[in-house]
Amino acid sequence: MMEKESRRLVNCATLPICLVLIGLVYATFFHSNDTILESWGNLSSEKINIDAVEPQGFLLRRLVRGDDRVQLDTNGFSCRADVHTQVCVANKPVRIYNKGLTVYVPSDSEQPQVKRIVKPYARLEDETAMKRVSPVQILHGNNIDPPACNFTHNVTAVVFSSKGFTGNVFHEFNEIIIPLFITTRHFRSRVRFVITDFELWWVQKYNRCLSHLSAYEVINPGTDDGSVHCFPGAVIGLTYHDNLALNSTDIPGGYSMFDFKQFLKESYNLKINHVSEIQKPMLMLISRRKTRRFLNEDKMVEMIMELGFQITRVEPEWMYNLDEFAEVVNSCSVMLGAHGAGLTNEIFLPTGAVMVQVVPLQNEWVATTYYGGPAKEMGVQYLEYKIEPEESSLFDTYAKDHPVFTDPKSIISKGYYAFRSVYLDQDLKINLERFKKTLIEAKQIVESSTPIN
Repeated sequence: MMEKESRRLVNCATLPICLVLIGLVYATFFHSNDTILESWGNLSSEKINIDAVEPQGFLLRRLVRGDDRVQLDTNGFSCRADVHTQVCVANKPVRIYNKGLTVYVPSDSEQPQVKRIVKPYARLEDETAMKRVSPVQILHGNNIDPPACNFTHNVTAVVFSSKGFTGNVFHEFNEIIIPLFITTRHFRSRVRFVITDFELWWVQKYNRCLSHLSAYEVINPGTDDGSVHCFPGAVIGLTYHDNLALNSTDIPGGYSMFDFKQFLKESYNLKINHVSEIQKPMLMLISRRKTRRFLNEDKMVEMIMELGFQITRVEPEWMYNLDEFAEVVNSCSVMLGAHGAGLTNEIFLPTGAVMVQVVPLQNEWVATTYYGGPAKEMGVQYLEYKIEPEESSLFDTYAKDHPVFTDPKSIISKGYYAFRSVYLDQDLKINLERFKKTLIEAKQIVESSTPIN
């Protein structure tokens, strides 16, 4: 009897030791290559343990609907495309061969091999942008021979390009940052980004956004000599809704511009929620260097100050350090600029602030579509000042009866480059007395604005 009891005690004592040893062996030989970086994302335990309550399959299913969801459930893989983007979703183990930008998606069914080519950038309709984006080859079927894994990860891969029209802040937000938020926010940082056409400056510029969407360092396949990364699932391409827009009813559902602005506040530690928190109206004037310049900018600054605004004049190079620039924008009551990419930064303005867009001749549609329309969803009041012909540099270049003024459609019909050389390359000499009314209105709006509880 004593011998049996002694054996029980030995077994009980050695069990914890065995479990520890098993854990050490597993960690040594079977570990994942996903290391959570504290500096990359300050994540709560809730985010890190998301798979315990929301498995990968559920999260991936949110990215497809209808027949695409049926296909994903049946085959573990589906692709969809629209005029703007292509997105393929794999809810099964995949292997990504870096050197050839090839994604292997094995199939359990008797499905023959299918090859798809995806360019993971959300501007399919623009041939110029897509020429700069490298294709990703996807091989799906039961007879593919995927290479062995060099690195094994335990989170979903998200593959997208950092090329296209990067270098232009509108396109950086419109085609990458907002679509990336739409595609990955619901994973709550349990994804790893594989960035094709890797641009180090871009990754550094948007480090805060990337690190708040993923708990892991990005993978740059361009520096790899041919290693294979294995993931439990993958998303190739990004979901796109509209110009600087998030539609809560579209895939994956539930996200609005309000959610995205909250995300930016968290990412950039923005302190000012509502314009009423700014004691003295601060106006940011975006100063352009090449085209659509304000030819009488100094006089404009004098008038702005006479109206009681504090003013900060910013030039394009200020915008490169987004970590600092986002805070500067967030401290402003009014943003003022001619139509152009710099106005994208309205996204950092506090709720109730005003964005004043000076609209050059024949820029009405692009001005409203790209910046005026989205402003409302951002909680920003939008005013525009449409110039008269006499306020354009075109007035000094062409006669009054020239088609540039009398028949602009004949110019526009020649294509984008003809339109750009005339209407996007014009400069502006603002009629100060006429413009003053718009500035007074902007000041009245911010001074009377109160937060909605």
